[in-house]
Amino acid sequence: MSTSKRLVKYALYFKQPIFLGLFLLTGAVIAEFTGPFIAKHIIDEHMTMGHIQVEPIAWLLCIYLILAMITAVLRYFMFVYLQIGANRVVQKLRQDVFGHIQTLPIQYFDHLPAGKIVARVTNDTEAVRNLYVQVLSNIATSVISIGGVYVALFILNWKMAVIALVMIPGVYLWMILYRRYASEYNKVIRTKIADLNAMINESIQGMSIIQAFRREKQMTKEFDEMNEEHYAYQRKLLFLDSATSFNLVSAIRLIMFAIFILYFGTRSITAGAFVTAGTLYAFVDYLTKLFTPITNIVNQFSQLERSLVAGNRVFEVLDLDGEKVSKKTIPRYKGNVVFKDVFFAYKDDEYVLQNISFAAKQGETVALVGHTGSGKSSIMNLLFRFYDPQKGKVYIDGVDITSVPRQTIRQHMGIVLQDPYLFTGTVLSNISLNEPRITREKAEAALKAVGAEHVLGNLEKGIDEPVVEKGSTLSSGQRQLISFARALAFDPAILILDEATSSIDTETEEIIQHAMDVLKKGRTTFIIAHRLSTIKNADRILVLERGIIKEQGTHDELLKLGGIYTKMYQMQARSLDKKVSAQ
Repeated sequence: MSTSKRLVKYALYFKQPIFLGLFLLTGAVIAEFTGPFIAKHIIDEHMTMGHIQVEPIAWLLCIYLILAMITAVLRYFMFVYLQIGANRVVQKLRQDVFGHIQTLPIQYFDHLPAGKIVARVTNDTEAVRNLYVQVLSNIATSVISIGGVYVALFILNWKMAVIALVMIPGVYLWMILYRRYASEYNKVIRTKIADLNAMINESIQGMSIIQAFRREKQMTKEFDEMNEEHYAYQRKLLFLDSATSFNLVSAIRLIMFAIFILYFGTRSITAGAFVTAGTLYAFVDYLTKLFTPITNIVNQFSQLERSLVAGNRVFEVLDLDGEKVSKKTIPRYKGNVVFKDVFFAYKDDEYVLQNISFAAKQGETVALVGHTGSGKSSIMNLLFRFYDPQKGKVYIDGVDITSVPRQTIRQHMGIVLQDPYLFTGTVLSNISLNEPRITREKAEAALKAVGAEHVLGNLEKGIDEPVVEKGSTLSSGQRQLISFARALAFDPAILILDEATSSIDTETEEIIQHAMDVLKKGRTTFIIAHRLSTIKNADRILVLERGIIKEQGTHDELLKLGGIYTKMYQMQARSLDKKVSAQ
């Protein structure tokens, strides 16, 4: 389905205010175009031979005034209802786009900068909004006005009306020619706006790195180059718009008036035909009224094209394959996890996991260790169904997780990431995520369970302390503890700690370690850690290398084996000894 048809379909969701607005517009046009006929009657019938009949003229002027007032009232309510309908349409469009984004797979966000996604939801939908708010009302007003003018012209003089009809196909052909070039320009402009948004977002997120490495001028230069390219295409579009707006219609208007004068002048001289003053006034008035809506339509070409290009970008997102958010719930599972002959690749056949097989029983703590890129986080991505394996199966309590909706399988899982993300709000809202079943008391209990009251005790408002985006006003330890309390508050059957202690000081690490010893009972826990000292008590340690499980066993068993794990542990022990000696 084309973009224009889909935009019309959206308009039909809220057709009542839009159609009511168009109905009121029709009434306004009828009332407005009745005026010149009354003026013609006044001039022709009641102002003959210099004699003025006051009483009939007074009545006709009163009617003219009433019609003008009716026109003003109808146009006011027309504008209001069209605006209401347009705003409702765009509101639904934004809801659909944002809602659809929630259903898209993680890999979509891996390959598209956040700024570009934001541009689709905000900038592009705003451009679509202008289609309904500005373009629709202006074009609808203009089309109905043009129709009313032509009806009046045919009543006055059908031959001149036929001549005036030549303008319509001319304007339409010009619109086709305009769109051929404007479409390409607008596509580049919208893309560059998205690129600018992406770069701004990336610069703000990485401002500390930019300033630390003194790359301010370089970033400004790159931004200026991108901005210059955007300006170049805006200038091309400006030249094109300048040729299509007032200049085009003004030229057509002068030509029409020349034809009009020639037509009536020739008839008067050759045929002796007499044109009354009223007819002359009405015809000039209607021709003037004809060019105003035509100017409005031509002036909307640019915005129309911008809106269609933006709408196409919005619908590209809506056309992406998403997965419907499931409301299905399942009882809390025990937490027995089995990976069986799992192969996984982010790109084609470049496997980052190969033949992964292991089992984690209910209540066990399983640690994953290995060098960077060994596949530790990829295993957790599969368990959480952020991705699905190309080969092999993952089971929870004997059920293939790919047979259960993603949202359902995650119902009884909790995760703490290496770089915890906090949302704008409060400490409480970041723990509960506004889930009704997570009460204030439960959130406070989760904080207490992880020992966070000692670390967060210096916050002025405690659990109600405001949190800005990403929790930038909190320390890394505070952010991590809040993230940890968030996972525990949801009481997961499976808890995943993805290098959750890597950015925490030793004192905070001890607090979390103590909490883990208490909370892991009855809960299957997976720990990804670089600090091997934090996983000594794990029931099982899996040692990965290039996506393959090379060793597995307890801490003591792996040390006796004298393999990869032993070397890693000894290396960290020597590093720690050097730090202690240096102090």
